[in-house]
Amino acid sequence: MAVEHWDPVQDGELSEAALWRKLERRGYAVTRYVYPSGTCFPEHTHAVDKIDAVVSGRFRLTTHHVDAVLTAGDCLTVPHGVLHRAEVVGDEPVICLDASRSPREPD
Repeated sequence: MAVEHWDPVQDGELSEAALWRKLERRGYAVTRYVYPSGTCFPEHTHAVDKIDAVVSGRFRLTTHHVDAVLTAGDCLTVPHGVLHRAEVVGDEPVICLDASRSPREPD
């Protein structure tokens, strides 16, 4: 599980709009969510490829028993069908950009 960190040299100044554009350029549809402290999503899968991108707060994602805590500017790709869980860490709400894309059909 590789977390992609915001790179100000390549990506410019971090903002919600800049992060949104970065995800859209990759071909993802983006939706904004705000998760309050205490939010926990039990293990689940998705039928689409996803990227969870954090605008603010701390968001822990777990796949294959490996944790990654995402903070502002961090992105994590979760391919369709991968079992994972997520939770807000700490007292601050998480502002998250949920990017999704249907998996490509084989050539």
